[in-house]
Amino acid sequence: MSDGNGHPFSFSAIINGYCDDGLRAAGWPGIYDYVCRRHGSEFGVGELRVTHAWTQDAEQTTLLCAAACIPHAVASPTDMIGQVEAVIIARDDHASHLPLATPFLEAGIPVFIDKPLTLDLEELHYFQSYLERGQLMSCSGMRYARELDVWRAGQVDHGELKLVRGTIVNDWERYGVHLLDAILPLLSSRPLSVRALPTSHESLVVTMSDGVTIQIDALGKAPAIFHVELLGLRQIGAVDIIDNFSMFRRTLWEFWRQVVEQRPAIPVEATFDVVKTLIAGKLAIKTREEVTLDELDIS
Repeated sequence: MSDGNGHPFSFSAIINGYCDDGLRAAGWPGIYDYVCRRHGSEFGVGELRVTHAWTQDAEQTTLLCAAACIPHAVASPTDMIGQVEAVIIARDDHASHLPLATPFLEAGIPVFIDKPLTLDLEELHYFQSYLERGQLMSCSGMRYARELDVWRAGQVDHGELKLVRGTIVNDWERYGVHLLDAILPLLSSRPLSVRALPTSHESLVVTMSDGVTIQIDALGKAPAIFHVELLGLRQIGAVDIIDNFSMFRRTLWEFWRQVVEQRPAIPVEATFDVVKTLIAGKLAIKTREEVTLDELDIS
């Protein structure tokens, strides 16, 4: 578990289905509300089944198992080694990811790590070989947001893009990844640099290799918003991303496919672009200077 992040409950319920009384009592009313509105046919992800669970708190682990019909609660994460065929680390506090993931990766077990994978270049270097061989996957579910399907499919001709804008709650460090994973796959170019604007909230400008500008505003403690705008010479479009269930289920399906096919579901360079942009943005906020991704050497 990590503060404010209920993904252990939502991911497990999407894969296993859920116990109504158990999920209602788990303390995540928002998750319960969107899960209980879904048709039974929407649960289950390939051949995945959550069979073992661990959190730092035994009471939370009991609640999780009751909510998502998980048969085995374990006392330590490494108790799963030899018992499971894949692992989901459903925490979004990036500092926990390397120590939690290392025993499983080094045991040859496929791992999905919740976003952001890391904000440390040395850790990114460690993860690189596992990403390349398709043993590790990490992203925000917004990479697969249903609301962006029409844009991904090229069914809207925005013409020459001039500006892409995104607005999120909370901070760049934890939540910038959402909009980077949502926006970057829509574009044909790659990020070159990041600079911070002089605003009262965190506002970052990402310059792309074709000159397109992405501006992402992290509003802090504001009402929930995950908003994306594409501003082109022919069309201006805007969407609010709100369907958590669909994006999480698609993400988990991609992880299942990666486990089965043993190849990356996301191109490794795409994961690198997101993580290095996050790191560059963090440095830009600190130094108030433009930071290029080429400055970030992981060799």
